[in-house]
Amino acid sequence: VQLQASGGGLVQAGGSLRLSCKAPRTIFSVFVGNVMGWYRQALGKERELVADITGGGSTNYADSVKGRFTISRDNSKKTVSLQMNNLKPEDTAVYYCNSRGGLSSDWGQGTLVTVSS
Repeated sequence: VQLQASGGGLVQAGGSLRLSCKAPRTIFSVFVGNVMGWYRQALGKERELVADITGGGSTNYADSVKGRFTISRDNSKKTVSLQMNNLKPEDTAVYYCNSRGGLSSDWGQGTLVTVSS
């Protein structure tokens, strides 16, 4: 599985960014069955789950982003997105897309999000 993440950048506190992740080489039926997620890793900290979404659309969010971030997926396009609103400096991190199903877990390259105060 090859995951292609994009959309990071520099934004001021209170601003918004949208991250996208594509899985062009994933077989459609496999993509639908996988849980897609976004994780982040801030400097000096462990990687943590931000949000994930099942093929059926059930979502799960870290408490720190609830009400500000929205994860969505388009199975027909094999993409997952993360809309990030009201960004805070503490959201600064490298964000990683993840696809997991069965015993497999695949990661995309990270995309840096920097939120200035």
